[in-house]
Amino acid sequence: STDLGLLGQLRCPAGSFQLCILPFPFQYKGANIQLLDLPGIIEGAAQGKGRGRQVIAVARTADVVIMMLDATKGEVQRALLEKELESVGIRLNKSKPNIYFKPKKGGGISFNSTVTLTQCSEKLVQLILHEYKIFNAEVLFREDCSPDEFIDVIVGNRVYMPCLYVYNKIDQISMEEVDRLARRPHSVVISCGMKLNLDYLLEKLWEYLALTCIYTKKRGQRPDFTDAIILRKGASVEHVCHRIHRSLASQFKYALVWGTSTKYSPQRVGLTHMMEHEDVIQIVKK
Repeated sequence: STDLGLLGQLRCPAGSFQLCILPFPFQYKGANIQLLDLPGIIEGAAQGKGRGRQVIAVARTADVVIMMLDATKGEVQRALLEKELESVGIRLNKSKPNIYFKPKKGGGISFNSTVTLTQCSEKLVQLILHEYKIFNAEVLFREDCSPDEFIDVIVGNRVYMPCLYVYNKIDQISMEEVDRLARRPHSVVISCGMKLNLDYLLEKLWEYLALTCIYTKKRGQRPDFTDAIILRKGASVEHVCHRIHRSLASQFKYALVWGTSTKYSPQRVGLTHMMEHEDVIQIVKK
């Protein structure tokens, strides 16, 4: 069978039967990012072939999956890898279904929806619940979801992860094929051999990680640009306080912020102010 790469490929030393996972730490935009180079998974990995279950278990804990693909081999690799990950509950580039589901001890099945449903009906939902031996529950559809998405909510162990499909060896295919692959959703085309488009890959990786670098400043001093606080995009001043020290939020009076999140610099803000990438913050305590 063909050896397919998930987050790259890595061969184990001769005679070694352990799972080889090689970390590659690097810095980008002030953040320390660790790239795990996992062994390639093969068809049937979800059933345990080639230590596939252990490899996939590591992949479930990642923030982003980078699927390394050979641009000269068409869509075969991508389809097989997606199938293996789908079968173990990893949903790539999908958001969690907006369905409220709560099992109850009695009262039967309560079904409601806030939108018009075209893929599911109340009868179908009841049949699915009965298949899982659930006879008492509250169900509320907040979006038009499919039966498979509803099953994912019932099972409850699905992982929703961003994924970048990286097509390597573009120097060996036609420009028309490069253009076609580059236009596919969530895809990046590169050539490791000729070092083509690697900067763009890092930019896309940063975008999919959804990270934000926040710099701190002490009163009367210049900002410390050597040690950034790394947070998820959408973090507030309160998140910054918790990252610095867990008791800081309770002593918080106000903060001064310089950067793109403010109307003017510095701006006096409270705990709910939303921070943006490379903002500078000075926290004033009571």
